[in-house]
Amino acid sequence: MGPSREYVKFDLPDGQMSAYVARPQKTAPVVVVLQEIFGVNADMRATCNELADQGFIAIAPDLFWRDAPGLDLNSWNEAEWQRGLELYNKYDRDLGVRDVQAVVHAARQLEGASGRVGVMGFCLGGLLTFLAAARCDVDASCAYYGAETDTYLGEMPSVRMPLLMHLAENDEFMPRPAQQRIRDAARIHTLVTTHSYAGCHHAFARHTGVHYDALATSTANARSYAFLTEHLSH
Repeated sequence: MGPSREYVKFDLPDGQMSAYVARPQKTAPVVVVLQEIFGVNADMRATCNELADQGFIAIAPDLFWRDAPGLDLNSWNEAEWQRGLELYNKYDRDLGVRDVQAVVHAARQLEGASGRVGVMGFCLGGLLTFLAAARCDVDASCAYYGAETDTYLGEMPSVRMPLLMHLAENDEFMPRPAQQRIRDAARIHTLVTTHSYAGCHHAFARHTGVHYDALATSTANARSYAFLTEHLSH
């Protein structure tokens, strides 16, 4: 079994969802990577490839498969932003979490998988990561700047497995009072850890994004890799 990069299909109750899969050259735990509003694009594929290099099987499901299958936006121009925001605004979060649960369930039985599964998400995917931690059968979760998370904090007590949350201090989609509410809720939950990145904007970890911060990304990813290794490798 060698390293590979491929697209696969997952059967859901109402259709088939495609996903990008990056594998290391060994049996490994799975990390389900949840996209931003731009689809399973070059940035998400790069994130999966990096996780594979760290020894994980990484799966990025096409969350917009019902309304815009195969969406792959990479330019960050106004038209792409408007398209992404349109899909974001109409996206059914509850249905999306059920999709994530279906992928997690399938990932446990994937050939070459160890049976343990984590979730890592960004922006919209960061919110879904938090919701998956509260509602789904996942072993560990890493959420990057999950906009709107503060509106779902009533679900924080339902988190039963370790959750790591990365917050951008100057996030234009998550005001500082919202970030403080997240930190306050996390502080009283023994399984939840938050890290805040000074001076960083939303999407600081997007490889080619306008607010990409190499140092913050390196720090956040190192924390995520160590966290996922700790909780998925036993």
